[in-house]
Amino acid sequence: MSRFWKIALIVIAVIIVGGVGFRLMHKPGEGQGGQAAGNGQGGSGKGGDGKDKEAPVPVTVEPVVKRDVPVYLTALGTVQALNTVTINPQVSGQLMSLKFTEGQEVKQGDVLAEIDPRTFQANYQQALGKKAQDEALLATARANLARSQNLAPQGYISKQDLDTQRNQVSQYQAAVAADVAAIASSQVQLGFTKVISPIDGVTGIRGVDPGNLVTTTSTIVTITQLHPIYVMFTLPEQNLEAVRNASRASTDPLQVTALDRVDAHAIANGGQLKVIDNQIDTTTGTFRLRSQFANEKGDLWPGQFVNVRLQVRTVAGGLVIPSQAVQRGPDGDYVYQMQADNTVKMQPVKVAGEVGDSHVMIGAGLKEGDQVVTEGQFRLKPGSKVKGLKPGEVPAAPTAEELQQQGKKGQRNGGGRRGG
Repeated sequence: MSRFWKIALIVIAVIIVGGVGFRLMHKPGEGQGGQAAGNGQGGSGKGGDGKDKEAPVPVTVEPVVKRDVPVYLTALGTVQALNTVTINPQVSGQLMSLKFTEGQEVKQGDVLAEIDPRTFQANYQQALGKKAQDEALLATARANLARSQNLAPQGYISKQDLDTQRNQVSQYQAAVAADVAAIASSQVQLGFTKVISPIDGVTGIRGVDPGNLVTTTSTIVTITQLHPIYVMFTLPEQNLEAVRNASRASTDPLQVTALDRVDAHAIANGGQLKVIDNQIDTTTGTFRLRSQFANEKGDLWPGQFVNVRLQVRTVAGGLVIPSQAVQRGPDGDYVYQMQADNTVKMQPVKVAGEVGDSHVMIGAGLKEGDQVVTEGQFRLKPGSKVKGLKPGEVPAAPTAEELQQQGKKGQRNGGGRRGG
């Protein structure tokens, strides 16, 4: 390529770059001029310093309240029956009938099953007959002894015969006593043919059907007592002193609540701590506790897993706020606190514990009466102007005048953008 064409291409490139630069510099100048013109014509949409006036953000606020706060320890627990009895026959024989329905509540003394009683009835009758026989022999021996004692002074009965008759009376007396015991034994065996419930409880699934031959190792059914019922749970060993001190300080048993493991609502209230185990498990570093619930409605069931809440003390005059007011930041927990000029600030707080399902107790950072934001925090930043609303309250609808002013402001802002 010749030198002339090289120079020509350089000149063309410089002209193109200059034109593009001129266009870019010319547009902002026009926009700023139009905006300035707009500001000069109308000024209602801007403040004197050229910044928009921000409308206050509607938020829900609630005051910090002071009240007595119970302090709880929580743990995972297992429901256990107060008593569990496996019903086994005490005699062998054919099972004639079952007198319960599976899952039925039974009372102590109710008949659960019947075993063929004929053999045991016969043994009982035999024992009665043997007693009658021995009683007759005893009566004869006593009569003979009485006659011999009357004839002995006259020398008609030898002393040896008289001693023999006395011994024979004693022998028959012993036989009658043995017969009484045999009757009692056979009567007990006969009573065992009716299987009786030893406790109040609920029957499980039967282990044998009528018609089968049962022995003393056969399981007819298992009965569990549900009213009252135990809840066993464990706590870390560092809580042992707190639990023991609370138990010693109170004349009444510590209160326990059983909670559902899914949504943590209360299943059973009014439980009482009954036992603190006498040793710590060295493998887990925990100790066991046992509580008792009345369980009148049967809400707790043996083998069920529950969350346990043990109340150990009560904090008088604790500061309480809704839990949704607390936010998590990189430096810890904080809340948005509404100030006297209707602006908010980020206030660091220290959460001392939960209060029920919806509130928390504040250990530091707030005082009674402070207003904290509970809804609408996502629209806030430090210094934001807010309009405080009560819980459940909604912002008032804009008036016609406010809508008209907003419309005019939009038109002026639009005209400024189109200016030039």
